[in-house]
Amino acid sequence: MTIRLYDTNARQIRDFTPLVPGCVSIYLCGATVQAAPHIGHIRSGLNFDMMRRWFAYRGYDVTFIRNVTDIDDKIITKSAEQGRPWWAIGYENEQAFNNGYDALGCLRPTYEPRATGHVPEMIEMMRGLIERGHAYEADGNVYFDVRSFPGYLSLSNQELDNLLQPSGEGETGKRDPRDFAMWKSVKPGEPSWETPWGRGRPGWHLECSAMAHKYLGEAFDIHGGGLDLIFPHHENEIAQAKAFGDEFANTWVHNAWVTMAGEKMSKSLGNSVLVSEMVKRWRPIVLRYYLGTPHYRSMIEYSEEALREAESAFARIEGFVQRVVEKAGGPVEPAKEVPPAFAEAMDDDLGVPQALAIVHTTVRQGNSALAADDKDAAIARLAEVRAMLGVLGLDPLDPHWAGESDRGEDLHGAVDTLVHLVLDQRESARARKDWATADAIRDQLQQSGLVIEDSPTGPRWTLGAR
Repeated sequence: MTIRLYDTNARQIRDFTPLVPGCVSIYLCGATVQAAPHIGHIRSGLNFDMMRRWFAYRGYDVTFIRNVTDIDDKIITKSAEQGRPWWAIGYENEQAFNNGYDALGCLRPTYEPRATGHVPEMIEMMRGLIERGHAYEADGNVYFDVRSFPGYLSLSNQELDNLLQPSGEGETGKRDPRDFAMWKSVKPGEPSWETPWGRGRPGWHLECSAMAHKYLGEAFDIHGGGLDLIFPHHENEIAQAKAFGDEFANTWVHNAWVTMAGEKMSKSLGNSVLVSEMVKRWRPIVLRYYLGTPHYRSMIEYSEEALREAESAFARIEGFVQRVVEKAGGPVEPAKEVPPAFAEAMDDDLGVPQALAIVHTTVRQGNSALAADDKDAAIARLAEVRAMLGVLGLDPLDPHWAGESDRGEDLHGAVDTLVHLVLDQRESARARKDWATADAIRDQLQQSGLVIEDSPTGPRWTLGAR
């Protein structure tokens, strides 16, 4: 058994070899909390949640760090625009992110450090870089000297002479315009911390280098994030950490975006779809299926039609699960191991689409067993399906999703009573061989969004895809 992952730095799929046998250390760039999350943000969390779950299934002890950037230019700008404290905006949106992760079934990280809680570690890193000749102070700012680090831009594969480094307001005193700010001097009305070089606040890139060092040490296995972070963020993280003396990340894994009309979903472009609104319109487990089942390196073009297709596909899985549970007369425990073909797909760069094809094939086999009244085979297929869905965080019988079936229970009970009144009329029509009336009742129920199935224990109804 060997897990293989696409390493952005190597630009190829490589065998994963942990630095510590039996252990996996992962650092994921988490939320910048200037606004509530859209589904593009949550996709990253979902992709790495599935990675973490698969490593755990394969027997690894996983340490998973997902940071919170709770101070940066965007948060300060929002604070000025809204006339609210920067920390209030950050905390409010941090909770919104956690609500989104929780709703879509993401496991909580091992640690979730905030940038503002790690200023001493940032000062220590800057001091070391200045002593080694990789950084310098100017006008209260501290900059990283990119020409002092020969490996700079190897991740993004750019040429230094062609580089345009993003630069913020007040970044004066640079020796080279391509140098980037690690620490920004204090400005009126902005939050600041005391350092040997004067009061100021951290730069975005320094935050992650310092937090990764604190929680994972000088070297760790996997650094993750969205494609948009490769430059400048991850490139600058590498420069700081390695110039400081860390080996830093052994493997770089990046997930693709959620797009709308071909453009990356983002708050700045105003084309984002907020998670808090989406979970009101779609069941969270369906959203997880929609966002988590395409390959993590593939773009997702958002559309209502694609979501409806995901809903229908997952409904087929849920319908099978429900029918077998009814047939078995109670819960069916997941199999101890997933089918070999599923494991092979997941080992190959987290091939979730190929793994999901095995799920659907197994569901079809289970449905055939039900049709043949082969109870044992149907139960065996459900056990396999539950094992596979559990690895993906999509098992509808998992306690996490139990609340979904409980929501609106009173309404469900009222609908159930009304539907069965109509179904009783249909059964009466069938008993007197009035097939036209029976079929008309069934068709009217289906037009209202209900799916009617005739089972050995009598007719049953479920909600169809919208």
